[in-house]
Amino acid sequence: MRPQTILLAPTELGVMVKCIAIVLSGCGVYDGTEIHEASAVLVHLSRAGAKVQMFAPDVDQMHVVNHCEGKPTAEKRNVLQESARIARGDVSDLTKLDITAFDALVIPGGFGVAKNLSDWAVKGKEYTVQPQVEKLIKGFHEVGKPLAMCCISPVLAARALPGCEITVGQDNECERWPYAQTATTMTELGCKHVNKNVGEVHVDVKNKLVTTSAFMCNAPIHEVFDGVGVMVTELLKLA
Repeated sequence: MRPQTILLAPTELGVMVKCIAIVLSGCGVYDGTEIHEASAVLVHLSRAGAKVQMFAPDVDQMHVVNHCEGKPTAEKRNVLQESARIARGDVSDLTKLDITAFDALVIPGGFGVAKNLSDWAVKGKEYTVQPQVEKLIKGFHEVGKPLAMCCISPVLAARALPGCEITVGQDNECERWPYAQTATTMTELGCKHVNKNVGEVHVDVKNKLVTTSAFMCNAPIHEVFDGVGVMVTELLKLA
């Protein structure tokens, strides 16, 4: 009789499944989480066999944008409820995020980061980070658990982790890099900004922080998707 082949689950092979917390800021590039970035994070984490749980603050959005026109409306929406659209309903209040239950934290970009997780959109260099978000970033950092942020979300790390190393892409403004001034501001805040292309990441080894530009670059969507994939890969190496 031929011996039976038994397939073992990753945990049975001694490989621990990584548990990753993802913080969302709504749904939609102009007033919430950038949907393609969030989707890319989820796909790459899924492919890597990681377990994820999504969180968002239970607060009103700064404002609601009509994405057809790119203009604010009089409508009001809740960040947690809007984030549930991306999470397919499986999202928890940010106050319930227990750092001890996770191996790493990921924050995708989108203007929700600058409007709902901080006030970067209205205060620029004088911005502050939403207290619960800042507490979580510092909390993961203090216990040596890695963080990954893409697009505009590295500005959260710049404030919460003074002197950290990040990338938001390039610091020379052009058609491909329309938001390059952000890199200059990060330097003015005391961070080390490292120029990287859309498919590249910067790893701040000391702070266990992985960043990539994503849609800070005017790039084809597949290039953004691949860059986020590199970010996820490097994050999991640190987790």
